[in-house]
Amino acid sequence: MRKSIDWSSLRNSLQGELKTDALTIALYATDASIYQELPLAVIFPKSENDLKAVVLFARDHALGILPRAAGTSLAGQCVGNGIVVDTSFYLNSILEINEEEKWARVQPGVVRDELNQILSTKGLYFGPNTSTSNRCTLGGMVGNNSSGSTSIEFGTTRDHVLEVKMVVSDGTFVHFKPISQEEIRKIRQTDGIESVLYDQTLSILELQGQKIQEFYPDPSIHRRNQGYALDVLLEENGSIRYPVNLSKLICGSEGTLGMMYEIKIGINFLPDSKVALVCGHFSTLRESMEATVLAMQSSPSKCELMDKIILDCTKDNKEQAKNRNFVQGDPSAILMVEFRNSGGLSARQKALHLSNIWAENGLGYAYPILEGVTASKAWDLRAAGLGVLSNVKGSAKPIACIEDTAVRVEDLPSYVSDFEKLLKKYKQTAVFYAHAGAGELHLRPLIDLKRKSGIEDLKSICEESAYLVKKYKGTISGEHGDGRVRAPYLEIIVGKEIVELWEKLKQSWDPTNVFNPNKIVFPKPVEENLRYEIGENYNEGETAFDYTEEGGFIMAIEKCNGSGDCKKSKNFEGTMCPSYKASLKEEDSTRARANALRIFLKSSESKVNFSSKEVLKVLDLCLSCKACKSECPSGVDMATYKSEFLYQYYQLERRPLRDYLLLYFSTLYGLGSYWPFFFNLVQRKLGLIIKTLAGIHPQRSLPLLSSKTFFAWWKRRRVKSAYPKKTVYLFMDEFTNLLESEIGIATVELLENLGYGVIVKEGQESGRAALSKGFLKRAKKLAKENIGTFKEVLDNNSVLVGIEPSAILSFRHEYPKLLRGEDQRCAVLLAEKTFTIDEFLYDEIISGQIGANHFDQKHRKIKFHAHCHQKALSEPEKTTFVLSLPTGHEVEYIASGCCGMAGSFGFEKEHFSMSQEIGNHVLFPFVNSCEQDALLCASGSSCRHQIYDGTHRKSLHPVQILREALAKERI
Repeated sequence: MRKSIDWSSLRNSLQGELKTDALTIALYATDASIYQELPLAVIFPKSENDLKAVVLFARDHALGILPRAAGTSLAGQCVGNGIVVDTSFYLNSILEINEEEKWARVQPGVVRDELNQILSTKGLYFGPNTSTSNRCTLGGMVGNNSSGSTSIEFGTTRDHVLEVKMVVSDGTFVHFKPISQEEIRKIRQTDGIESVLYDQTLSILELQGQKIQEFYPDPSIHRRNQGYALDVLLEENGSIRYPVNLSKLICGSEGTLGMMYEIKIGINFLPDSKVALVCGHFSTLRESMEATVLAMQSSPSKCELMDKIILDCTKDNKEQAKNRNFVQGDPSAILMVEFRNSGGLSARQKALHLSNIWAENGLGYAYPILEGVTASKAWDLRAAGLGVLSNVKGSAKPIACIEDTAVRVEDLPSYVSDFEKLLKKYKQTAVFYAHAGAGELHLRPLIDLKRKSGIEDLKSICEESAYLVKKYKGTISGEHGDGRVRAPYLEIIVGKEIVELWEKLKQSWDPTNVFNPNKIVFPKPVEENLRYEIGENYNEGETAFDYTEEGGFIMAIEKCNGSGDCKKSKNFEGTMCPSYKASLKEEDSTRARANALRIFLKSSESKVNFSSKEVLKVLDLCLSCKACKSECPSGVDMATYKSEFLYQYYQLERRPLRDYLLLYFSTLYGLGSYWPFFFNLVQRKLGLIIKTLAGIHPQRSLPLLSSKTFFAWWKRRRVKSAYPKKTVYLFMDEFTNLLESEIGIATVELLENLGYGVIVKEGQESGRAALSKGFLKRAKKLAKENIGTFKEVLDNNSVLVGIEPSAILSFRHEYPKLLRGEDQRCAVLLAEKTFTIDEFLYDEIISGQIGANHFDQKHRKIKFHAHCHQKALSEPEKTTFVLSLPTGHEVEYIASGCCGMAGSFGFEKEHFSMSQEIGNHVLFPFVNSCEQDALLCASGSSCRHQIYDGTHRKSLHPVQILREALAKERI
């Protein structure tokens, strides 16, 4: 039963925002864990006074407060029935950096990698480095005592936390920092909450210091994060360590003791970026653990593990498949050990030395040593480990429940052997990865949480794993925290008396149980509030796209595990997710859209609910750029899901008129092409009226017709008689035919002058507009006709080539999923012979059919921007390579992400401002800074339109530049 609460007094007292609408509540119901529980409200505070107001309101109304930033917690720390306080949106300032004393003061919403971008300009660095470092925040890192892959070298977050300012249970602002014994004596003699906190905490330490050291994990395990870190406040003999710094206790407390608003952290000098990475390939997991023990004797900077399951998952992920080049054979595990230059030895010498030690001990079969870019790509592969696990087929998924155990490094081989025996008992397979060098392995059993037997396995495996960890005096919470998933098993590890100490500490700090209740202490059962229900099975009806490979539409959506890779700001490379980069709002992330689809589509008892207004709203700012298809480690394909939802939704609801204008764009412009001069004149003279009626923003220019269509030129062209090379079928899309026929003409002339025969068939339009707006019956009809038109490509030694990426790549991406039966089989086969013009030219260059001698040597500076679909489904690097072939060409790839146009998105009046904001991230400033003699190049029609409207500079398609560069004797 949800509480009925009057939020008006709290809302009026806040500088920030308070939201209670159904969509926002749903989007904050999950994190990256297995849990889901609807909160009561979500607050975006702007100051510490807002935090105080929330604390007092929650105390007075007996409500819980759930601190949150990036929401990447794996143990359910962000999930609960209370008030979510998201500090990432406003409380994200770097307050001060002291270079001389090497510390920084930050608000809790500061992103770790964004801090390091600033620090790097000063030669400084914040060491702890999680796999989520480009979106995780310092508040979350302190809350969980994060460590990551660099912990061998830089320790945990707790090692760097110097001071914390926070709001405690009575609304008081408290500043925790190192306090001497004399100062503490004076504090304990005063009145007020600060005196109570010091007195209660130190009393526990004074009375129970010896017991704490006896029952806590082995102190040599520096990743020990279960319960409250009372042991770090003690000397080896069990006495209190002075000066006392309670910020060390706050670190790892998961927001259960108060709300932070300022953090002071120690920082290091920027480490040498020249590293060498040896990647040991092992036939068994046990072998890799034995290799870990030897590796740690060589003092590496990193030592990380990936197992076969993860490596196999990366094969099907386009982005990560590029990073697998170093993998040899089919290893059961790869141990990645990194070294830096030091002690008179180069990093490479150290890596070679370790590989020799492994070989001498009969461990492993391959030891590639990587440096520079290849090493960075290998680390990218490792960082994607969490996300790619969602690509495991079927309902049983690698579950984050026992994935945070840590033992002494020398115990790893025996511990892993014991753990494998445990799994055999349950007929289980597990995923092994993570920080082997720190004694921590992220062990994930494959469990189906939609089955009762799966729930029983979850509970039993968690319990037995706890007993196994206790055997080695290890910890079940190395860096991901206790949260909801591990808290029920802490008593097994440390005993009832220690748990009672933690409960006493919690009650003294938080007597009304306001701060993140049921985490660490007083936990709920591990199986309560899981993301999925036992036996859930929703009737999806007939979907337009084929989701057989994913197991259905719902299971396709469920690939999103909440890791938040889509929550990167504009400060980081990559296209995903353009609207989030512009707004930094959770609701505009790919994760939010997946969560909304999953929650609201499953709101009916047995049938998928496609009439959700909430889903329609959250999908509104999805640009269908397809970046998530490749950049999301889980392979979430939101463009396809959006198209499917719009199709289903508008079976039940009335469509806007503008959608039909877009759908029949090629028909309308095709009619206009009979009188192009008159059509364009009307566009220019009556443009404002047309845009108003069509819902197009007044500042957006309307596309104009070419003076003659490509097909009109094609019918009248002069045909060459002989072609010594292969024949190419050219798909002439509607955009090129009607709006930029000069590009189509340049393509034919380029191919023919390079010796290729060109066949053009007057087929249908690509269906791009129908796909983007969910007119999937029409899209299916066009796909079927296009497959039929070009089916003969399958019967000869030719290929199908297209100019506009979004159009030709539909043959590879959407058509095989739209069609069924024999049509689908043909579509799949044709997809293998379908190429963008850039890809085709690249392959011909590589095979020696095209060379630099085919082009002139004139110097041209070219700045290339790639279409989003090309980035997601192709390789823009091939276009850069092709453009660089002529000897005089100097090509620069613009790492700009999405241009912001996205087909019709940038035309629509309600989306125009966001379209411009996205363009202004990188693309517009880059173009405006380009020399006037530089050739701007963009492969997409919409990209060229956006560049012109945003910068008033014209850009060319790659084939136009190559056509112009042909050697004169070939023309």
